[in-house]
Amino acid sequence: MNYFKRRKLIKKQIQQEVYDLEQERQDLLDKTAESERKALKKSFKKQDKLRFSELKEDAKHLKGSEKRWLKRKNKWTKKFLNRRKRRLRHGVLVVVLAMLVVQFGPNAAGLYRTLTGAHINIDTSSKEAQLAREHGEKVSELVAEEGIVLLRNEEEYLPIDSDTKLNVFGVSAHHIRYGGGGSGASDTSRAIDLFTALEGEGIQYNQNLFEFYEELSDKLVREAEGSGLLDVVQGFLGTNVIDEDKIDHLTDDVIKEAKDFSDHALVVISTSGTEASDFTEDQLFISENKLDLLKKVRENFKHVTVIVNAGNAISLEFLESLDVDAALWVGTPGPYGMRSLAKTMKGDLNPSGRLVDTYAYDPTTSAASVNFGDYQYDNLDKAWIAYEEGIYVGYRFYETYYQDENEYQKVVQYPFGYGLSYTEFDWNLISHSLQDDKIKLSVEVKNIGKHPGKDVVQAYFSAPYIAGGLEKSKIELIDYGKTKVLKPNESQVLDFEIDIKDMASYDVEQAAYRLDKGQYDVFLSRNVHDSVIIESFNLDEKVYTHDLDTEVAYENHFSDAQGDFTYLSRADFEGTFPKEHERKTSAPDSLVEAMKQEPEIVEGEPLTFGKDHGIKLNDLKGLAIDDPKWDLFLEQWTLKEMMRFVTDGAYHTEANDRLGVPSSTLMDGPAGISYFFGDVVAAAYPTEVVIASTWNNDLAYAYGEAVGKEAIAYGLQGWYAPAMNIHRTSQGGRNFEYYSEDPILSGYMGASVTNGAQDQGIMVFIKHFVMNDQEENARSGIVVWAHEQAIREIYLKPFEITVKKANPLGAMSSFSFIGENWAGAHEGLLNHVLREEWGFEGFVSSDAVFGFMKAKDAIVSGNDLMLDVLNAHGNYKDLKKAYKKNPVHIGEGLKNSVHHVLYTLLQLENYGD
Repeated sequence: MNYFKRRKLIKKQIQQEVYDLEQERQDLLDKTAESERKALKKSFKKQDKLRFSELKEDAKHLKGSEKRWLKRKNKWTKKFLNRRKRRLRHGVLVVVLAMLVVQFGPNAAGLYRTLTGAHINIDTSSKEAQLAREHGEKVSELVAEEGIVLLRNEEEYLPIDSDTKLNVFGVSAHHIRYGGGGSGASDTSRAIDLFTALEGEGIQYNQNLFEFYEELSDKLVREAEGSGLLDVVQGFLGTNVIDEDKIDHLTDDVIKEAKDFSDHALVVISTSGTEASDFTEDQLFISENKLDLLKKVRENFKHVTVIVNAGNAISLEFLESLDVDAALWVGTPGPYGMRSLAKTMKGDLNPSGRLVDTYAYDPTTSAASVNFGDYQYDNLDKAWIAYEEGIYVGYRFYETYYQDENEYQKVVQYPFGYGLSYTEFDWNLISHSLQDDKIKLSVEVKNIGKHPGKDVVQAYFSAPYIAGGLEKSKIELIDYGKTKVLKPNESQVLDFEIDIKDMASYDVEQAAYRLDKGQYDVFLSRNVHDSVIIESFNLDEKVYTHDLDTEVAYENHFSDAQGDFTYLSRADFEGTFPKEHERKTSAPDSLVEAMKQEPEIVEGEPLTFGKDHGIKLNDLKGLAIDDPKWDLFLEQWTLKEMMRFVTDGAYHTEANDRLGVPSSTLMDGPAGISYFFGDVVAAAYPTEVVIASTWNNDLAYAYGEAVGKEAIAYGLQGWYAPAMNIHRTSQGGRNFEYYSEDPILSGYMGASVTNGAQDQGIMVFIKHFVMNDQEENARSGIVVWAHEQAIREIYLKPFEITVKKANPLGAMSSFSFIGENWAGAHEGLLNHVLREEWGFEGFVSSDAVFGFMKAKDAIVSGNDLMLDVLNAHGNYKDLKKAYKKNPVHIGEGLKNSVHHVLYTLLQLENYGD
């Protein structure tokens, strides 16, 4: 019997033994007088201690593998027995919360409901649910397959020969990061580990080395473990994973045994990202222990392959300095990513992923990195950050700033869009034209190599730059396409259609998008720095004062966000390059005053509430949002009902039985359906950085479609995804949860996922709107200073593309202050840009509510629902006070918010089922 079958069988036996033992003990306790139960429980503990001691003693008399198996049995027995203790601790938490409800009333009641999931009304156990989940798991694996990026393949080492045997070094191989942490995490309980995947694909590995590292891993885990609630909190906040042990663990005997097995080695390099915590600069470089391990392996083995299991763009300099044979980037690939990896190494799959970020030898060399982190005001209880790099984010900085090729090569290791293949492709431009303000190109892609595979064609453009004029990146992505699997000598034609308006830049002085006159070069490229085909087009100047889709006039809505900062300019890079600020500084007077502002007092006649027109919600189905019948229906709500409805919107919307309003269920997250406060049985998927690495819009659609099918089968109405913030730097703790450093790729991915999900009948919430690009100080409402051109061209662009291409029904505002206004109370952002300029017709929810996020500010500014986990009743009371002072304005805000939410929900076929 092989190792894995034996392990599974023994675990199952132990689990049953422990279950039987627990039942037996519970029966004894039930029959025992209450006064004697404490003593009986102590006797159980003594029995367990004696049992473990006897097992330990028995192990001393055994040798080799049998000794190791007995140790494992001991460990697994403890683990299963401790599960009961964990359940008991959870039970204690529930009891404590119940006591809080009695003591503190509605606030604790809401918290109790959220933590226990009492309002989550879904069923994941039906036959339909199981089939949807199975379909999702298949799609999950397809995404993982196409998201793998081949970084290095010296002398075509990969794919490996069928008889290649691998030595897998390091504890990271035993702790694969399938996803990230926080609300973007997912259910990975059914994940296939690396060794199971290798064995399943018939790839032999050194089992003695496996067992050596399994024991070492257990030891390191024990040393790192703590206990209690503090550890849970630290697990959520921390970005560390178990590091490799010091190199002296790798003795000469271990090396000799491995070399006798084979001269092929594999090492996994893992990092971790999570909500609420960013990477430090040190974490962008692998640890000394990891580097020592790699060096030792490189010194002793002829062939070395490195697997990069990381969602952030860390430094991969060691791949070159240690001259490894091959390297594959898998990101955070979901529960089936290791099987995809094994198939790729074996050659059953040809890697077709491309990087979605620039990989610099030193990730801190970007202009944005200079001022990333923790900056505080000394005269205001607020943190702040200044995006002084302007539009020069990611490759836009590296490609524009480093004009000397030698200097560029010293700084950038892998350009944006980089990725190799096992085969070769030849491109031939078939046609190109400029007509009716559209550039059209058709390119034939032919597989001229030996392996079947997919190729990616990336379309970029370069606009004429006038020194001192509008800021422009030297090159920008504008479109991309991916082929089907092409057999050797097979070809496919990819077509591109580029609207010249999409090459215009935002001019703050004119409050318009401007296309300067001159030569525009369009590049068909393998990555941002490797162009294959270049075509030039001479364009006349055009100024776009109105949005072409909605015909709404552009206005500057973020002037107050510019602040008193110098922004990086192409005309004078050295003179305008960001300088690190003092960590403590004074807030400007205008910001201090803005923090004190209350909603504007509006005079007039307050709205009428509590009338009876005999209208139920279902009577409005199919009516336009501005149909007069909506006003009559909304007049029937009492003031209290409306206030409760908008303030209590965490993971659901409230029912109003009196008016025929059903409740709805809204859930996380970007890597599959999940619930932050509890377990949900659902398919788990690769994180968004891997989805984007496929460069495949059809596959992104299939992912959204799969989640949508699950949601419908489970009875879910809303999905808090996709997340579309920008990888402003490599340090962002949630970069795994967002697509890319590039807004175009992010927007196309977000639109594809949105279309896929909403075509099944649910609503998505595009998030976090906007500029939620770091975790440090986010939940205290960090003040973000930025230039309007950068806000529109970089940070708003993914959301704009998604709204226009996919019509999302929901949006989630961010924690951030955009200059002087919290995003969830920014009328310019939510009403003027999102609704009027772009034509958004859904409703906006806040992110999880913290103290600065007030319903009274949100509802009058376009944010309709408060995702309030901790203090919904407090927000309700605050809103009630605000209404007394300002009944006209607050009343209108309440009506509009309830109207937006219910009109949107009524578009869903399963709302009320």
